[in-house]
Parts: sequence; C-alpha cells; structure tokens
Amino acid sequence: MNTRSIARFSLTAVVVLIAALLAHAMWRHYMYSPWTRDGRVRAEVVRIAPDVSGLVTRVAVRDNQAVKQGDLLFEIDAMRYRNAVAQAQANLAAAEAAARAAGAGINAAAAGAAERKANFEMYQAQSARRQRIQGQIISAEEQANAAAAANAALAGWNQARASGKEAGASREKALAAVEQARAALEAARLDLARTQVRAPVDGYVTNLDVRRGDYAGAGAARLALIDRHAFWIAGYFEETKLAALRVGDPVEIRLMSGGPALPGRVESIARGISDRDNPTGADLLADVNPTYNWVRLAQRVPVRIGIDEARMPAGTLLAAGMTATVVVHPRRD
Repeated sequence: MNTRSIARFSLTAVVVLIAALLAHAMWRHYMYSPWTRDGRVRAEVVRIAPDVSGLVTRVAVRDNQAVKQGDLLFEIDAMRYRNAVAQAQANLAAAEAAARAAGAGINAAAAGAAERKANFEMYQAQSARRQRIQGQIISAEEQANAAAAANAALAGWNQARASGKEAGASREKALAAVEQARAALEAARLDLARTQVRAPVDGYVTNLDVRRGDYAGAGAARLALIDRHAFWIAGYFEETKLAALRVGDPVEIRLMSGGPALPGRVESIARGISDRDNPTGADLLADVNPTYNWVRLAQRVPVRIGIDEARMPAGTLLAAGMTATVVVHPRRD
C-alpha cells in the first residue's frame, strides 16, 4: 500500500471517527441534556361568578379586554337587594326600640321591688313590736294579723324580685335580637355591594359569556379572568433528563410564536404522573397488561418554570396554551 492510499485511508478514518463522535455527542445531547420542545404556557385562571343571583343590567367589559383589580365587570339588578337593606334597617330600628322598652321595664321592676322591700321592712318591724308586747295590751289576733301582713309583704317583695329577673332576661333577649338585626343588616348591605361584580386581580377577560338581560345565578361562572401576573411554563421533560434539573436553575424560554428568549427559573418538579399501563380494575386490584412493548419510550414529567416578569422583553404576548421550547442551564455550584 503506497503512501497516497494510506493518507486516504487515514483521512477517511478520521472523518468517520469525527462523525461518530459528533453523532454520539448529539445523541447524548438529545437524550440527556435538560431541554424540551414540549413546553406549554400556563396561567392562573380566575373563574368569575356572581355571589348573588339576579338579572344582569350592565356588562362593563368586552371579551379579551385588559382590566385592573377592582374594575367593574358586570352588574346584577340591585332593586330587591336595596329593598332588603331597607327592611333590615327597619328591623334593626324595631329591635333597638324593643331593647329600650326592656330597659325601661327593668327600671320599673327595680322601683317596684324597692317599694315592696320597704313595705316588707315596715310590716316586719310592726310584727316584731307586737310580738314583744305581753299581757292584755294587744290581743293574739292583732299579733297574728301583723305577722300575716309581714309575710304577705315578704311574698310581694319576692315576686317583685322575680319580676326584675324576668325583666332582665327580656332585656338580654332584646339585646340579642338587636345583634341579630344588625348582622342581618350587614348581610343585606354585603349582598347589595356584591351586585357589582369586580375583577379580583389584574388580568384579561376571557370567554365572556354574559349579556345584558341574562339571569346570573349565584356561584355559576360567567367568564374567566387570566391573571396577568401569574403566567408560567409547564415543561414536560423526559425522565432521562430529570437528573440534570434542580430547583432554581436558570431557564431559556423560546416561544413558537417567535421573538426574543424569555428568562425563567425552575420552580418545582412534579412527583407523580398517571401510569396508563397499570390501571385499577373493577375489584380495586391492579389490572396489569399481559403484553410488553420492547421499545420503551421515556416518560415525560411536568416541571414548573416561573417566568421572570421583571426581565421579560416589552411587548411580549403571552397566552395560556402557547407552545414553547425550554432549555435549562444547570448551575455549576
């Protein structure tokens, strides 16, 4: 073999070796490097439902409109709720009047008890004096009458004291009725305020499904509000790449829609996914598949990635459900 053939063989071997090394490096990068094209833009969705029921009298927003926290979304007919507030105010005034009357009853009972006590003390003193007199000066009948009058006065005093306790209980009941009426008034005012449905967060109106004249039921969601400060990325990484991931690693996010890369950071890694090959049978036992696929694909595990909103390029459009490529840059420390 001449020198020229040896050079050709060596060059070919070097090229094949370099190609093999590159193929191996690319295979390892594809299999084990922490990146994925299976990323989804996610967002916190607030389901807006009225707290009270009634006819919708006004819709103050449009579909996909940006709103701020506290902005009016729509209004419920407030007439019956205003009437409820007026009724609750009247009930409170009546309860307060009853409480004042009960207080006056306590004062009257106390005065009556004082009078009965004075009478008892007077008759008791008279009876005691008559009981001490001996001889023919006072008859036994007069002594008995004096003792009976003292006992009657004592009974009257006890009755007055019982009436005072009853008046006190009535006053406590009246005061409790006042508190109940006051609570009912606060509830009526709260219902009236809730006829105006307002945005709980800054965000974007989505899937607006309410029109003027609709009947809105309490607790039934009528629109979705995307929290503008709660966008994040769900990256579905193959299990072979999870060993290279750590919470806090910086992330480069590239949206399929284009534009500059977005900065992010790994926030958490899911600790479980559904096992499709091992469902639970009807008798709560494992329903194991009797067949086995020789080609086993790596499972994909969700990884939550936070978007650094402060460093996000101006004008970036995010929408829940968008596709993204996620590249994690593991920290060296």
